[in-house]
Amino acid sequence: MKNKILILVGIVAFYSCQNKDNSKNIVKTVVQDTLSKTLGGTANLSEATPREDKAIELIRKQLLVLIKNDIPALTKEDRYFYYDAFDLNNDKKNEYFIGFSNSYFCGSGGCSGYILNNDGSVINRFTVTDFPIYVTTSSTEKFYDLMFESGGKFHLLKMKNGKYPSNPSVQEIISDIPKESTKVLDIQGEKLEKYSF
Repeated sequence: MKNKILILVGIVAFYSCQNKDNSKNIVKTVVQDTLSKTLGGTANLSEATPREDKAIELIRKQLLVLIKNDIPALTKEDRYFYYDAFDLNNDKKNEYFIGFSNSYFCGSGGCSGYILNNDGSVINRFTVTDFPIYVTTSSTEKFYDLMFESGGKFHLLKMKNGKYPSNPSVQEIISDIPKESTKVLDIQGEKLEKYSF
């Protein structure tokens, strides 16, 4: 507790030396407010719950249903996933890309994973893919087209009848990734956190 107060006092002192105009220094105001609440005993110093806790729990519950037949064969080291969120259909709700990177879900052709709706329902299961996945700016059936890497080549996946194709390796090959595409599920590049289930 004393360390937190000392840190806050140090921040206030630093910012008071940096800017003499108190009315324009938002950071200083926030720090002073936090310090006064801390000293007054009204501040909540517990760690804030990450915004994605709800998504993680939703994904965990869904995975336990989706792969219930696989669970007995999984080791503790196999029971984890990575996820990334992206609004694929511009409805202001994120869809979830779920990927695995262990020997149970991955083979020589790539790895398996899922795309879930915001409510946890399955949009897709996919196989034989490498990460990351790219979301393009073009769309089909109101969902952005996706680019998956499989077998060292990029394949274009378009929504058809409410689903993306599950096997990227047999889809149209694309030679270049459009510059305006967004990477999702970049497991190695972004060092995404892994979650157990």
